[in-house]
Amino acid sequence: MSLRVTFVAAARSSPLLAERFEDDRPLDQAGWAEVQRVAHELLPLAAADLRYCSPTPRSRVTGDALGYAPLVQLALRDCDMGRWRGLTLGEAMAREPEAVDAWLADPRGTPHGGESLLAFISRVGSWLDTRPVGDGDRIVAVAEPSVIRAALVYALKAPPATYWNIDVRPLSTTTVTGRGGRWNLRFDGAPAQRSRA
Repeated sequence: MSLRVTFVAAARSSPLLAERFEDDRPLDQAGWAEVQRVAHELLPLAAADLRYCSPTPRSRVTGDALGYAPLVQLALRDCDMGRWRGLTLGEAMAREPEAVDAWLADPRGTPHGGESLLAFISRVGSWLDTRPVGDGDRIVAVAEPSVIRAALVYALKAPPATYWNIDVRPLSTTTVTGRGGRWNLRFDGAPAQRSRA
């Protein structure tokens, strides 16, 4: 049996350039406005057999606002950024430029004292591979953009450096199909077509 896992990126809690590592702030006004604007397009995903979310406030609130009533999954938490938690990339770079360069260059590196990019990708991939087959074939998961990027790198068996080349926008959807260790990226049609599928 094949699973269909649709990731929904959490709505924003800050402007893009003010994004912080392991951001645990709630949705900002722009995030709420975005959820209200696209809710009608994303509401059909509430019919999924299983509904999950990252433990961040914005992921939980996004899922609830879309009518998913998602179950929090600790494995879908953001990458543990150690002492850089709560900083923007620019702030971390200003404090520890060599450490940030090393972290960006080495997927096994942990100069921040937290989790390596490779460990993060593996954790998210393990969650994906252990989704229960037989409890339903349609799954929706509201997650941080970083978690979705990690899931895509894992699903496509891409090199870890690919993570830096994937752009996941707030409230975008990404679907993978398959099952443990064998995943395919699925491109759905435009929103009007997606609601008819």
